[in-house]
Amino acid sequence: MIRFNMPYLFGEELENVKKAVLDGRLAGNGDFTKACHEFFQNRYGFEKVLLTTSCTDALEMSALLLNIKEGDEVIIPSYTFVSTANAFALRGAKIVFADSNHDHPNISMESIRQCISPKTKAIVAVHYGGAACDMDELQSICKEHSIYLVEDAAQAIESFYKDKPLGSFGDCATFSFHETKNVVSGEGGLLVVNNDKLTARAEIIWEKGTNRTAFFRGEIDKYGWVDLGSSFLPSELIAAYLYGQLLNIDTIQNGRISRWNRYFERLQTLSSRGLIELPDIPAYANNNAHVFYLVCKSADERNRLIDHLKLKGIGAVFHYLSLHKSSFFESKHDGRELPHADRFSDCLVRIPLHLHLSDSEIDHICAEIIDFYRMS
Repeated sequence: MIRFNMPYLFGEELENVKKAVLDGRLAGNGDFTKACHEFFQNRYGFEKVLLTTSCTDALEMSALLLNIKEGDEVIIPSYTFVSTANAFALRGAKIVFADSNHDHPNISMESIRQCISPKTKAIVAVHYGGAACDMDELQSICKEHSIYLVEDAAQAIESFYKDKPLGSFGDCATFSFHETKNVVSGEGGLLVVNNDKLTARAEIIWEKGTNRTAFFRGEIDKYGWVDLGSSFLPSELIAAYLYGQLLNIDTIQNGRISRWNRYFERLQTLSSRGLIELPDIPAYANNNAHVFYLVCKSADERNRLIDHLKLKGIGAVFHYLSLHKSSFFESKHDGRELPHADRFSDCLVRIPLHLHLSDSEIDHICAEIIDFYRMS
């Protein structure tokens, strides 16, 4: 079986974990946590970063930071992972789902404008597949209506909008280092805070609602419970593993991009005949090669293609199900049709993309996809 995903191990990860164990510092916010923080600040120019146990944690921290509460409305794309919505629903917010663009799974600016009300507190923009949303338009909407912007950049490490790194536009931004992402630590995430008014409180929320981080810096003589919070910071083992990956980020990106391009070139024949849609990267965005997907004509065709690939030993998967139609939320939805989110939910297929893939395996996968459409 050609696995859909398979994390790549460079070696520094295990050496770092061993060092953390031998140093006797396993709890969070140690040397490897600080090294990861410095990496993100130096490479992307982020002002304030906080490593978290997951991107879900970083999103939940964002909801706390923005004081999301019952009665607030938060606009979120329907085509996303449940964590994007769950983090804000947990604080009592009313989730208002927006549609995707017709030609890309990213959130539609037109749909956002239709969702805004006097109760709108925040917009959460998901950069699907690492491809940037229209950040100029998003920031303009948020400024016009005085609402917060959160970037769910779970898939967007090494992604840029007009040469500016994603994660640097919103009041808050979140990243994921889950084993399916470009850079991994098993689980793991990152919160970026770009709003100076939120920075100090972010540290407190991160440290269980205490001002312990300030205490460790020698800024206060004792620490205590000063706000809401939780245990969001990860252990040093997660940070140590992640830092080993970060040291190899250029190798990771070059390898993923070359494999992505090989897929794109070999499947052009089907795209040119109108049999499938291939990823369309907006002109203002770069391609971080997080996913390679294709869009079929129907849910039935999508399912038959996945079954065909499985029979040939190839792991392919469908992706998100529209959250506005989920069993949990359907009765709470306002009844608006979100046809583009539904189409991607029904028709999008993800195929293997990782550094263990050889050129011959990519050629084999493409040949089997082409063969499927030849037989259809």
